[in-house]
Amino acid sequence: MTDWYFSHIVLVQSTLTTLLLALSVQVPLRAGVFSFAGVGCYGIGGYLAAIGMVHYGLSTASAILLAAAAGGIAAYALGLLIQRLTGLYLAMATVAFTLIIAVVVVNGGDLTGSAAGLFGALGTLDTGHLLAVVAVVVVALTFTEIGPLGRRVEAVREDPELASAMGIDVARYRRATFAVSGVLGGLSGSMTVLLRSTVTPDDINFHLVVLALTIIIVGGSRSWIGAFVGTVIFVWMPEVLAFVGEWEDVVYGVLVAAAAVYLPGGVTGAAMDGYRRYRRKRREAQSSPDAPPPQPAAAAAGGDR
Repeated sequence: MTDWYFSHIVLVQSTLTTLLLALSVQVPLRAGVFSFAGVGCYGIGGYLAAIGMVHYGLSTASAILLAAAAGGIAAYALGLLIQRLTGLYLAMATVAFTLIIAVVVVNGGDLTGSAAGLFGALGTLDTGHLLAVVAVVVVALTFTEIGPLGRRVEAVREDPELASAMGIDVARYRRATFAVSGVLGGLSGSMTVLLRSTVTPDDINFHLVVLALTIIIVGGSRSWIGAFVGTVIFVWMPEVLAFVGEWEDVVYGVLVAAAAVYLPGGVTGAAMDGYRRYRRKRREAQSSPDAPPPQPAAAAAGGDR
């Protein structure tokens, strides 16, 4: 087991940081907000962590906290700016935000390293630290998926007008998802950079948007479990498909297309639907007229005598 871990340590760590990136898209999407602001905050967090360590000698923890806070503030401010947009217009605005971040760092001079990026931002991170951060995030998000809060988030997603009529401040919930998305993006970007020790403008591109969205589509958008399943699939897929050689991209594309067509709710959605069907059939079988009626307790007691 130890040998397997050390030979796959990069993939394990990439799974954890990519999960945070996927969650930065899944959180607003679960509230009905089609936003990629978290991907832009991935770039903000990555560059701020690198700048803090390379130019100002910040510690690893300080750099990560700075990145998370800056990501949350930036995403919240963006949410205020574009709060009147919805649907694809909102998505396009947040994609533009991500691309603007890439342009800014290219023209950032010595501070951002321009087109070459920054090097030497090596943090004291290990897999244990990543697991701890991801565990805290997952526990926090679980509480937003269950109980009264989970029902309010679902109402905001399914019917904002009805949710507003019920006294739910829809705009406040949507702004909150922007802030959470930014924090998660900042965490993902900063920890990725501090593990690799380098960041370049090429790390912030449209590919990240596509990756995060594909993970959510395939894994499922209704729970953090879907983001986790999708992340595992797409981080480890190149390792699994290595045997197909140059056909890897073709197989990858076919699998993604098949999942989008045949699993509209993602892998987790299909699993939940299958479980519900199983429970329904089991209840129908138990209530079937062919089934023997239950014996009254009194008769059963009399039979025992």
